[in-house]
Amino acid sequence: MAVDANTIKTTDLVAQSIDFTEQFSQGLSTLLNVLGVTRKQALSQGSVIKFYKTEGTLASGDVAEGEIIPLSKVTRKEAGTQELKFNKWRKVTTAEAIQKGGFNQAVQTTDQKLLRLVQDQVKSNWFNFLTTATGTTTANGVGFQAAVANAIGQFNVVWEGYGVQPVAFINPLDVYAYLAQAPVSTQTAFGLNYIENFMGFSAVILSASVPAGKIYVTAPDNINLAYADLHGDLSGAFNFTTDQTGLIGVAHNELLNAMSYETVVTTASVLYPEISAGIIVSEIKAAASK
Repeated sequence: MAVDANTIKTTDLVAQSIDFTEQFSQGLSTLLNVLGVTRKQALSQGSVIKFYKTEGTLASGDVAEGEIIPLSKVTRKEAGTQELKFNKWRKVTTAEAIQKGGFNQAVQTTDQKLLRLVQDQVKSNWFNFLTTATGTTTANGVGFQAAVANAIGQFNVVWEGYGVQPVAFINPLDVYAYLAQAPVSTQTAFGLNYIENFMGFSAVILSASVPAGKIYVTAPDNINLAYADLHGDLSGAFNFTTDQTGLIGVAHNELLNAMSYETVVTTASVLYPEISAGIIVSEIKAAASK
């Protein structure tokens, strides 16, 4: 007996997994390109990532002929650590839900929602590198424009000689309160809105994960991505479909003992700064009441 053309077969499930990983990785690649992140390092799950801050004292360079040159001292101190570990998510759709709404409605549409939720979680974890970093450089200004100007000023002091343009992370409420009715062209990557070449920044990332009233500025060279590569044994053991980098793994399986259909997603990644003092945190201060 011929198989009905609408029967969902294993090949259909693999294609669905590929679609999921491609959407995730394409959005992620665009975001990393916007940020200018070029340092991506594959590590083993459980690796401990260390953040550092550098302090130094420069001795006088006014040394007479033949005298011993005094020592300058530069120290690199640990500013914090973060463990690289897997985040895991699972969604199950029952046979009744598939029968009632059809496979596309019951599984694929909810997979899209799951993808957005996973992206939100990953982004939230990533932005912790901004809000939890210690030893950052501070600035402030009365109103949005002054806070931005002073942040860029501090950036040019900290990153003098590097020849890089800053990137900024700002709460969208602060940006649009400043812009009011002014037109601005935003683009989207990995579920985030961003503005290119805005107010002296190469890119401004708009996210509610950034505290309102704070502007975070750093250099693209200061942003690193560490992740656990899901290629190899792990992918084979759990039948994961992965993206080209191996940053995300997705599996779709039939749960025959429960007459259900399962989606499993896992990823392990940490976005972290090379130098915490290279992050400038500028506070938007309110004008004094008259």
